[in-house]
Amino acid sequence: MAGEAMAPEKLVARKGRLRQRYDNEYRLVAGCVPYRVDKDGQLEVLMVSTPSRDDLVFPKGGWEDDEDVYEAACREALEEAGVRGTINRDSLGLWVFRSKSSQSEQSSDSPRGACKGHVFALEVTEELEQWPEQDTHGRRWVSPADSYGLCRYDWMREALTALLDRSSTWTSPVVAAVAVAESPAVPDQLNEHAGMCMNMMLAADRAVALC
Repeated sequence: MAGEAMAPEKLVARKGRLRQRYDNEYRLVAGCVPYRVDKDGQLEVLMVSTPSRDDLVFPKGGWEDDEDVYEAACREALEEAGVRGTINRDSLGLWVFRSKSSQSEQSSDSPRGACKGHVFALEVTEELEQWPEQDTHGRRWVSPADSYGLCRYDWMREALTALLDRSSTWTSPVVAAVAVAESPAVPDQLNEHAGMCMNMMLAADRAVALC
């Protein structure tokens, strides 16, 4: 009827693995490191919580067959963290994740039960007040230094290192310098990976994540 306001469309998270993409026996996933530069010129990253855990994660989830990898990463950021933004198509890396259950059931070099995950940088331009997985995923803006301490898995710290390594190309030199200065000392092996777009960790004890 004319004059009546339209109700906003309700966002709903995708469920199940009916449209899940696979690479042989690897489940394909996509994720991102959401970031912003605050009003004081400080770089911050957005992390999400999960039930019954004190540490935090970056948004990620299954890459489905009706979307490209960038759309999948943006969708996961929307569903888990309630943010939209501009994705940098130059990947921060490609990692292999193995769930704890599959780690105990499969040999470390078996792809069964493992995931290949593409991770991207996402510059946040919009934060929603409500989002699909709000009941199970809270969100929190943190400094790079705090993020290192809160990351649940090594691959997340490596993705963050790659983001900081690259940030000087799309933030002011002052902001980039502050972000790197705030970060704790990073092991040499992480620095070696910082600018790479392909970081394959096939050994299960190097990267353990729940897919």
